[in-house]
Amino acid sequence: MTQNIPPKRVVLVNGIPASGKSTLTRALSHHFGWPVLTLDSLKEPFMDAFAPVDRQRNRQLGCAAYQAIWNIVEQAPASQVWLIDAWFGFQPRTLLEQGLKQAGVEEVLELWLKIEPEVAVARYQARLSQRLPGHPGAEYLPELRQLAHQARPMALGAVYDVDASAQDHAAVIHWLQQQLTRIRYTSAHHQRSEELQDVVAPVSANR
Repeated sequence: MTQNIPPKRVVLVNGIPASGKSTLTRALSHHFGWPVLTLDSLKEPFMDAFAPVDRQRNRQLGCAAYQAIWNIVEQAPASQVWLIDAWFGFQPRTLLEQGLKQAGVEEVLELWLKIEPEVAVARYQARLSQRLPGHPGAEYLPELRQLAHQARPMALGAVYDVDASAQDHAAVIHWLQQQLTRIRYTSAHHQRSEELQDVVAPVSANR
């Protein structure tokens, strides 16, 4: 049976540091079978190889990893939906637009993790001992608090707000299913059509 070729799509899992992006991304990847690209997973091997890394070099590596993400997506077929986990606000919005255009992305779905400033600070502080050298340390906490007040989604497509303190993964999955079944598509592990029933598998919100 001939299948319609869908527009190339990405799901941006966006939020400031310590907002719970990794937790949500893992749950969605497990449910849908989509591959994941994260800024840190691309950047950190180089941070380790070139240690010690200061904050300026960390940012340079982050910019390189950001470009690598779009290079990878560009080479993928349109039928492959990617989960991209990053704090997209660390770069100008125009660079995101350029990256999406380069990769041939026609539709963007964004999951925006909203978090209270004090919760973000407490989480980040609790993880300081687990962070690789080169990531900002305790000196970053006042900046993170201010960032939590000011940060906004990139809004280059449909946006779904996620409460970072009480992630409802089932609700996120339901929203994504609604968005993705507007046009028939095929992924590596799922074949869905416009007639897909709204069946949402419960996913634990392991926090």
